[in-house]
Amino acid sequence: MHLLSCFKDSMNAPSKSSSFTGADKHGSHRNDHFSLFGLPRKLWIEMSTLEQKFLQLSWKLHPDNFVNAPATEQEHSLKESSQLNDAYRVLRDPVARVEYLLEIEGTRKEGEQKQQAPPELLEEVFELNESLDELREAKASGGDLATLKLKLEAAQSSFQKKLADVDSELQSAAKQWDAAIDAQASDNDRKAIMVRLNELLNRRSYIRNLVNNVEKELP
Repeated sequence: MHLLSCFKDSMNAPSKSSSFTGADKHGSHRNDHFSLFGLPRKLWIEMSTLEQKFLQLSWKLHPDNFVNAPATEQEHSLKESSQLNDAYRVLRDPVARVEYLLEIEGTRKEGEQKQQAPPELLEEVFELNESLDELREAKASGGDLATLKLKLEAAQSSFQKKLADVDSELQSAAKQWDAAIDAQASDNDRKAIMVRLNELLNRRSYIRNLVNNVEKELP
């Protein structure tokens, strides 16, 4: 089961139920992924509209349209096409979309992830790491793995649930952000929401890595 499925379903709207043309006062016309597709800096995106716009822009930048163009123009179209592909890849993924929004708003640096265990998870994380070490030692020595695997599977299930909970919180915070944009909220109000989004991203990244570590050790 994909842990992001519920989050993606809620943040990526499948049907045409609203319009995202025009600009809001917080900069939908700036040179960023959102403005490239004519979208405001909001986290709820209608996937059919995004895909349709992507196909339209991709066709305009297709190499066949620049066969007889000067080399500089051909190179420029290739660069723009690459930027378009990057923008589409980011905006179609809800977590990457949140990360990108925070980056362009100056709240999160690209690639920055604070890998600190949330205080309330310290004991569970310690126990998980101990179990992982024991499993690795048992594998190396040919020991009994059954009990250790059962213990890790239980821990894996627990952290997957925590990851799903974080995704739910992230979804709620994203809705708060969009409501703030619609209401033309103050900078302080928007910054408070961005701080919360950033905290949730860091928490999500940490828990996701724990789940990945367990999955690597379990067959």
